[in-house]
Amino acid sequence: MILILKPHVDAESREYKRLETHLTNLPNIDFRVHRVQGSEQLLTEIYLIGNTAALSLDEMKSFPGVDHAVRVSEEYRVLGRHKDDSRTSEFTYNGVRFGQDNLNVFAGLCAVDSPSSVEAMMKALQENGQLCTRMGAYKPRTSAYSFQGHGKNCLPYVFELAGKYGIKVIAMEVTHESHVDEIVDALKQTGDPTGVMLQIGTRNTQNFELLKIVGRQQQFPVLLKRGFGITLDESLHAAEYLASEGNQMVIFGLRGMKTNIGDPHRNMVDFAHIPVVKRLTRMPVCIDPSHSVGTRSRSADNILDIMHVTAQGVIAGANMILVDFHPEPNVALVDGPQALRMEELPRFLEDVAIVREAYERRVALFAKKCVGVMTP
Repeated sequence: MILILKPHVDAESREYKRLETHLTNLPNIDFRVHRVQGSEQLLTEIYLIGNTAALSLDEMKSFPGVDHAVRVSEEYRVLGRHKDDSRTSEFTYNGVRFGQDNLNVFAGLCAVDSPSSVEAMMKALQENGQLCTRMGAYKPRTSAYSFQGHGKNCLPYVFELAGKYGIKVIAMEVTHESHVDEIVDALKQTGDPTGVMLQIGTRNTQNFELLKIVGRQQQFPVLLKRGFGITLDESLHAAEYLASEGNQMVIFGLRGMKTNIGDPHRNMVDFAHIPVVKRLTRMPVCIDPSHSVGTRSRSADNILDIMHVTAQGVIAGANMILVDFHPEPNVALVDGPQALRMEELPRFLEDVAIVREAYERRVALFAKKCVGVMTP
C-alpha cells in the first residue's frame, strides 16, 4: 500500500507525527518514506510493506495528513501503475521536465575523446536550441583492450563546456559507485554549471548492488537501459531496485535486443514496447536508435536507418531520444560507424519535430469520443 501525503505535510508536522506513530504500532508492517520532487511541489509518499491486505484503505485515508491511498499489486510496486493510482508520471531536474507526455533529445558523443569534440558538440546543440546531451566518460567494452573512456579526467572540461553553452542535463553512464562520487566532486569543483543523468548501461541492468547504490542517491535522475538479453519484465524489475531504494526519477531506455534475428541492424529494435512500458509503469521511456541500428545505412528513400528507427520510436510515444553524433565519426574512439555528423543535426531535429507532431495528432484523434465511438 502507498500513502500519498498532502503537499503541506512534512516530517515536523502534527499530522505526520500522528500517522508515523500509528504506522509504527501496526503489527507485521514496515514502512519507507520517499520524497518525490514534482514540477511544482515536493510530495511525500509512504510505502507500507508486509501484510497490507489486512489494512483498510478507508482507515488510511481518514488520517488528516493523507491525500489518498493506493493498494498496489505485487508487480512494480513503486514505479508501476495501480488501480486508482493518480501519482505523477513526471519529474523536473535542473529546469528540464521529464514525463510520459513530452519529449527531450539527448544528442551527443557516445564517448568523450577530446575537448575540441565536446565543444563542437555543445556549440551545435546551443545553436539548435537544445538543453540536453549525452557524453560518455566511463565506457564498458566487450574487449578488455578497447578504449574504456577518459573517466574522471574529462569531467571538469565536459561540465565547464556544458555551462558555457547552456546545457542543462548530461546523460553519462556509470559502472561503479566510485564514478558517482567522481561526478559529484567534478561538479562541485567546476561550480555546478550543469546537471547529470546517471545512466545504467545494458551490461549492468542486473548488477543489483550498483542499482541499489545508485538508487540510494537522490541528487541525480537515472536512465536505466533494458538488458540486451533478458525479458522486459526482468528489466522493469531492475528499475524497481532503483525506486525501492528511494530514487523515483527513473527513465526506462529501450536500446534493442541482442539477437541475429535483427540483422543487418546491430540489435533487434524493441521500440514497440514503448506504449507497454508506459501502460505498466509511470516511467518516461527513452529510445536509443544509435545502438539499435549500429550503422549509417541509408534506405532507398535516402533516409538513414537511424532516422527511420527514431521516427518509429517517436510515433509510438517515446519521451527521450539518446542518439550519437560526432564532429568526425571516422576518428571517433567508440561507435564511430553509427554516429551521425554534426551537419545532420538540424535535419534530425526537424524530422523528430515532424514525427512528434504526428504522434500528438494521433493522441488528439483517439481522444475524440462520443458515446464510446470515435468521431472524425
